[in-house]
Amino acid sequence: MSVTEKRVFKKLGYNKDESEKIVDSLNKLLANYHLHYQKLRNFHWNVTGGDFFDLHDKFEELYDEAFANIDLIAERIRVFGMTPLSLMKDYLEHADIKEVGTDLSSKEMVEETLRDFQVLVDNMNECAIKVADLGDTATEDMLIAFIKSLELHHWMLSSFLKE
Repeated sequence: MSVTEKRVFKKLGYNKDESEKIVDSLNKLLANYHLHYQKLRNFHWNVTGGDFFDLHDKFEELYDEAFANIDLIAERIRVFGMTPLSLMKDYLEHADIKEVGTDLSSKEMVEETLRDFQVLVDNMNECAIKVADLGDTATEDMLIAFIKSLELHHWMLSSFLKE
């Protein structure tokens, strides 16, 4: 390559601007998912009362799934040759989901989890639209699978709260 030739960023057929749009959207999702994951661990460790056995197991199931999805998102970012957010301060700065204390009732924990699901699904839908517009069907497919799962969990936990 001669000095006068420009280097053009191309990763998987996406230019630098397109790749950055995808990765920025995925990093926001990663930040939200990581806060959600940590809240689920908090709830798993600190749930008490008559719902303990049901919710202790459910929160563990949910945080195991969240952990797997976080890994898939971070690896997808690496596919584009970029670096996923990985510092807690970055997650806190970029996430819409916020931390909560350890003293919530089991009902409040479920309600908080349902609110997080809504934030995550909204975030996933926004991201899916962006990547679909850029023709990134692999990321779109991953996001659709996440959305389907969270919608199912949302229905189940909503049903759990009904009296």
